[in-house]
Order: sequence, then C-alpha cells, then structure tokens
Amino acid sequence: MIMAAQRTEKCKRPPVTLRSANTIAPADKIGPILQILDQYYPTAHCTLDFTNPLELLVATVLSAQCTDARVNQVTPALFRKYPSAAHYARASLEELEKDIYATGFFRQKAKSIQGICQVLVAQYRGEVPASLQELVKLPGIGRKTANVILGNAFGIPGIMVDTHLGRVAQRLGLTKERDPVKIEFDLMPLVPPERWTKFSHQLIWHGRQICAARKPRCLDCPLFPYCDFVSLAT
Repeated sequence: MIMAAQRTEKCKRPPVTLRSANTIAPADKIGPILQILDQYYPTAHCTLDFTNPLELLVATVLSAQCTDARVNQVTPALFRKYPSAAHYARASLEELEKDIYATGFFRQKAKSIQGICQVLVAQYRGEVPASLQELVKLPGIGRKTANVILGNAFGIPGIMVDTHLGRVAQRLGLTKERDPVKIEFDLMPLVPPERWTKFSHQLIWHGRQICAARKPRCLDCPLFPYCDFVSLAT
C-alpha cells in the first residue's frame, strides 16, 4: 500500500506558475509590444472580403457570431445579387433571410441589413458615410463596426474592439476596463493614431492564434515578457 501511494504521488504534476503579474506601466511597454506585433504579424488585415464600403458594412453585420471564413463563402453571391443599398432596401425580407441563412441568426441580420440600407437610401443617397458620428447613427451600428468600416474601407484609423482585442489588451495590462468603448478610449492615447487600424488587426490575429480565451498558449507567446496575465499549466 505504501509503494502504491508513492507511485501515485510521483504521477501527480503540480501546477506550474508561468509568470506573476507584470509591473511595467502601459506607456512603457506599448513600444516593445508594437515592435513585436510588427515582427510577428506584419501583414495583419481585415479577413472579410469586400470591394467597397457597403460590402464591408454588410459583411461586418453578417460576421456577428459567425466566422469570417463562412461569411466570405456567402458574400460573393450576395454582393452580386444586391449591388447597392437600394437593392437591400427594397428586397423581400424572406428572400434576404434565405440568402444569408448560412451565417446564422439570419432573421435578425436580414432585418438589420435592410434597416441600415433603408436609412442609407433615405438620408445618405445610398452611400455609406465616412465619419464615425454619422455611422453610429445607423441602426445597430456601434463604434466597433464603425471603426471597422472607417479603417478598412476609408483608410481612416480607428481601434476596433472585438472580443479578441479586448481580451488581449486586458491580459497585457493595457486596460482594466471591460466595456469595449472604455477599452478603446484607454488604447487611443497609448497607440499612435496612424497605427490604430493595424494595431487592432494585429491584436485580433494574436488573440485568434495564440491568446485564446480558454487555453492561451503562453509559452509560445512573443508578448510573454510584457503580459500581466497569470496562467497556470497542469
């Protein structure tokens, strides 16, 4: 019995603390973080396929609770069928639902797309406005979606706080906030404005590839030295 107990004890692996909380101030670590992101994600970009602001707006709506890859499978035929805001505005809602069915939550998304496009036709001559103030007036469009459109379709920098960016920014100690708007406002003075869009894509890519929500790959992380996150490996 004693020998069996000893063998059991030898089989147990105690948790290994990868790191303790980092004490480097956000303003002091953001420079090295940006350099590392440039090194590991030099080509980070929006992974939704589009050729104009309207297409990106529609694709972004469809991407809610859906992968970009799946959205990209649906949008080629969708964009051919509905080449303008007016086409969405006057479409049969039932038919539009069928066209976007594969992206999930198709009823709500169809209503949202049609509602947005009806406002575009009525108030903006069918064009997507190129300002944050006007974009957030559109039904269902918040700052994140507005910044996605501005940064990628118009070249106007913005920080796009999705779940990946928010999680990574918190773990890096760049913000203590959980509200996306407050996270955005914390990051804006840290990151040079001309870097906002690229930085967003880089952090999103890092969140998808390395810093996952449940099992972050801390030992593979190039940002490890600047991370505040306490992770335990068993």
